Amino acid sequence: MSLIEVMKSRHSVRQYQDKPLNAETISILHSEIDACNQESGLHIQLVTNEPKAFDSFMAHYGKFSGVTNYIAMVGKKGKDLEEKCGYYGERLVLKAQQIGLNTCWAAMTYKKIKTAFSVGSGEKLCIVISLGYGKTQGIPHKSKSIDDVIQAERPLPDWFQSGVEAALLAPTAMNQQKFLFILKENQVLAKTGIGFYTKIDLGIVKYHFEIGAGTEHFVWK
Repeated sequence: MSLIEVMKSRHSVRQYQDKPLNAETISILHSEIDACNQESGLHIQLVTNEPKAFDSFMAHYGKFSGVTNYIAMVGKKGKDLEEKCGYYGERLVLKAQQIGLNTCWAAMTYKKIKTAFSVGSGEKLCIVISLGYGKTQGIPHKSKSIDDVIQAERPLPDWFQSGVEAALLAPTAMNQQKFLFILKENQVLAKTGIGFYTKIDLGIVKYHFEIGAGTEHFVWK
């Protein structure tokens, strides 16, 4: 499937089958994680066969079950860490969906298992992404309209509309969709509102926007 098709078919999944990841799947994920780390400077890590992080009160309260695999989004502390984790985390989420896995962003509903991944000096664990074979494929979230999340003169360029449509398919914390795309000529400014994890959300929606719009059509402001 194309990434646009993957965006449309991917929904958050919190309940997983008791089915381990095979060696080929793990290899594909490691390759994509290595590419993301090299490009971003992050320290993203894949954790497999580790059932403790999502076997807690908060995880059960968040309706997670059967989670034994996850991606730990780790990186150097800094003002751009959350946005960067959102951007590259979503790249990994879509790759996982493309190879038949299901995922869910998890901000608070997990327990930090220090032996499962490493956090270096000056680094922090930003967020994790559960991963595996879902018991279902999830359900679509309600979405705002294009007019709710843009500031632009009409008529809208096709590439801009396609970018915003892709951004509206993105997962955001508590489905807030607190973002705004402002267009001026070929420059796009992406802004976030106030709320939980909106900087992570901004990275996620910017990745979606780039895929939908095509990076050759615009520059970020």
